[in-house]
Amino acid sequence: MSVQIEIIGIPDMPETQIGDDVSLQILDACAKSKIQIMDGDILVVTQKIISKSEGRVVALNEIEPSSLAVSISEGHRRDPRHTELILRESRRIVRMDRGNIISETHHGFNCANAGIDASNIPGEGTVALLPIDPDKSAYGIRRSICNAIGRNVAVIISDTFGRPWRAGAVNVAIGVSGMDPMESYVGEEDDNGNLMYTTVICLADEIAAASELVMGKTSRVPVALIRGCDYTSSDSASSKALIRDPDKDMFR
Repeated sequence: MSVQIEIIGIPDMPETQIGDDVSLQILDACAKSKIQIMDGDILVVTQKIISKSEGRVVALNEIEPSSLAVSISEGHRRDPRHTELILRESRRIVRMDRGNIISETHHGFNCANAGIDASNIPGEGTVALLPIDPDKSAYGIRRSICNAIGRNVAVIISDTFGRPWRAGAVNVAIGVSGMDPMESYVGEEDDNGNLMYTTVICLADEIAAASELVMGKTSRVPVALIRGCDYTSSDSASSKALIRDPDKDMFR
């Protein structure tokens, strides 16, 4: 168990454009700030720069809203074209109330507005959609960094989600590569000799939430480096492990 963890924000990242290599941008920014990436480090990368690089930014003036999107938006401040994108990016609408939409994305994430928003997107009337495959995005960054500098790191793609029963939003992991996102204590004993039957910690979410402490929402620090955190390396782990099985979801 780690007794000390470093959370290092990586500044000097440029404004990401479609087609940009995010891994090279990270390496260049680290070089400028004299931040050395080490084996075992974890890089947390905000979804927004991934979406920009992968062309998942949409101009609302290119969207024709359906009659359903128009009816849902009536009386609320959301642009019906934004609502149309939410419907397209959703596998299922979980709940709609007073203009708020909670949906299940095609990835299986349950979140507000299918994860679509306009924050930190240049230009008026543009929004960012979630990456199509955040795990693949994380793997690409991890592989490129390993090829470039020979360091074995883990990569988490993060986004900000609200939480049932709790006020405020936190960063969570939506893509993972190089680490098991879960840490299970099932079958172990606590200090009092009590056997643990159900305790499984979502380590990837905890790391993503910690990264927000140095990223912020207006600081232009879209990448954080986490050092000293114990985790189990894995070449096959994915964010699918973070999604509760429907038959175990009491609130589905």
